[in-house]
Amino acid sequence: MTPDQYCQERAAQSGSSFYYSFLFLEPSRRQAITALYAFCREVDDVVDECPDTLLARAKLAWWRGEVQALFDDRASHPVTQALAASLKSFSLPQEQLLEIIDGMEMDLDHLRYADFKALHLYCYRVASVVGLLAAEIFGYRDRMTLRYAHDLGLAFQLTNIIRDVGEDARRGRIYLPQDELSRFGVDETDLLQARYSDSFRRLMGSRSSAPGRRRNALRLGAARRRRDWPSSAPVTQDWPPPSSSPPRAGRWRCSRRHESSAVAPAPRRSQASPSITDSTSWLARIPKPCA
Repeated sequence: MTPDQYCQERAAQSGSSFYYSFLFLEPSRRQAITALYAFCREVDDVVDECPDTLLARAKLAWWRGEVQALFDDRASHPVTQALAASLKSFSLPQEQLLEIIDGMEMDLDHLRYADFKALHLYCYRVASVVGLLAAEIFGYRDRMTLRYAHDLGLAFQLTNIIRDVGEDARRGRIYLPQDELSRFGVDETDLLQARYSDSFRRLMGSRSSAPGRRRNALRLGAARRRRDWPSSAPVTQDWPPPSSSPPRAGRWRCSRRHESSAVAPAPRRSQASPSITDSTSWLARIPKPCA
């Protein structure tokens, strides 16, 4: 099996719609984004599938060394070998690949986030950085594209956090900032035990109607509303990239930690007081970002 075949298999086995959207890209971009996707899956799985924290840290340390080996032209893993081919055509900064690993390691170090500033760093590392790397692969004319790649990564990651409150709580992780929980009177025990409450509903819905406060809206759940997402106009104006055929599909979010499958129809509400984990709750009806 070649390095590229390994990466393709990783993407296909994920069950994500990303795999199919990548097929519409021209070969060099398809190869590069598939390799980046596989890299994100590899380091993401270290944290999600390794219950031994010390072992998980050791594996992430190995991946840091492998990223260094990639840029020293001595990559040994199929994923980094595939990325090596991408480095010849695209600018994929070493420090950004390391930032992704740092973001994964934050899940070993931080089960709670005191405020939005702390959460923002996590979102930047696990999502915005992926967007910046993908922008280099997809190509752009306007440097503002990188700003929008950063902002969209943040918006998507916050949406995922809201969507996955129940799943993350079952892993012992609460990403909703502690100061926000306190402000709205939400006890983290309610999240850990999947108890739906009026306080939780107020937290999720607060400030969604406050005009002109995009940052607060993103914090508290209004990222699902189109007007609160950063404008994508400068991004779309960059397509097609110079000297390329027009791509027909593709959006960047590469790791399971910061990816979503295709949008599914929202189920009809069937209970008056759904639990946090109930698929009919307000939380579960947030549209998932398209892959």
